[in-house]
Amino acid sequence: MADVTLNNIVKTYNKGEVKAVNNVSFEINKGELFGLIGADGSGKTSIFRILTTLLLPDSGTASINGFDVIKDYKTIRKNIGYMPGKFSLYQDLSVQENLDFFATIFNTTVKENYNLIKDIYIQLEPFKTRKAGKLSGGMKQKLALCCALIHRPTVLLLDEPTTGVDVVSRKEFWEILKGLKQQGITILVSTPYMDEANLCERIALLQNGSIMSIDRPNNTVKQFPDTLFAMRANDMGRLQNVLRSNKQIKSCFSFGDFHHVTMDSGELTMDNLEKQLIESGFQNVIIKEITPTVEDCFIYLMGNAMEN
Repeated sequence: MADVTLNNIVKTYNKGEVKAVNNVSFEINKGELFGLIGADGSGKTSIFRILTTLLLPDSGTASINGFDVIKDYKTIRKNIGYMPGKFSLYQDLSVQENLDFFATIFNTTVKENYNLIKDIYIQLEPFKTRKAGKLSGGMKQKLALCCALIHRPTVLLLDEPTTGVDVVSRKEFWEILKGLKQQGITILVSTPYMDEANLCERIALLQNGSIMSIDRPNNTVKQFPDTLFAMRANDMGRLQNVLRSNKQIKSCFSFGDFHHVTMDSGELTMDNLEKQLIESGFQNVIIKEITPTVEDCFIYLMGNAMEN
C-alpha cells in the first residue's frame, strides 16, 4: 500500500477565484524519495499543508499511512515529520534546547532516536549551545531536519528545504536524504531547483496547481520530442531575438551561457544556421546538439499547457 495518496485534491483561495491545487492525484510508495518540482506559486506548499493536516482541501481525499488527513489528523501528526520552507524553530533557544523540546512534544528523547539523526547531529554538536537564530543557513537546515526526525516518523515532508542554501549545503542535504531513505523512511520533497529533480526516484512536474507529468527523471527526459541544440555567440541578447524571429526555430530559451533551441524539421540545419548567423554579424558562434534536461522538459510541457 502507498504511504501517501492524493485523489483529485482541489484547493482554492479568495472564494474560489484562485485555484492553487487543481485536481491533483498521485501516490508515493513506501520508502520512496518523491519530488514535487515547480516554481513559486505552482501549488507545492498548499499540497504540503493539506498533507500535514494544516489546511483542508475544498474537495478530494488524501491519506498518509492509510489515515485520512481530515478524520485521522491526530494520528497523522504523530507519524509524520514536517520541515516547512521557512525556518520555523525557536530562534532564541539553543540547538540542544530545540532538539530536546521537540523530542519532549513527541514523548521521546534525543538519546532514544539518536541513531536516526547521528550523521546530522555530529555536524551540529560543536554548536549545540548556540542559539538557533545565530546559525548559518546550512546549519539551520540540518537542525530543522533533526527536529523533524526526532520522533522517527514514517513519512518525511520537506517543503523547499534547500531554498536559499549554498551549493555545498544543498549537496550535503541530499546525501542525508539518501541515507534516510535507506532506513525505510518515505520522503516527499519539493524544490524549485530543476537540477535536484534528478536526485529523486520519481518526480511530479507542477505548474499552476496542476500535474503536467509524473515519472522517473530519466523517463521524463525521454519524453522531450525534439532534437535540442545549445547555441552561443558574442551578443547573446541579439542572438535570442534573431533566433526567435526565425520562423524555422520552434523555441529558444536562455540556459546559463547558452540558448537552448529546437528547430522545425525542415531544410534548416546546424551548418545552415551557423552560416546565417555569421552573415548577420555574429562572432564566436557555437552550435551543438545536447541531451535535454528536466528543466527543458518542464518548459516544453508548460508551453503545451498554455496552448491548451
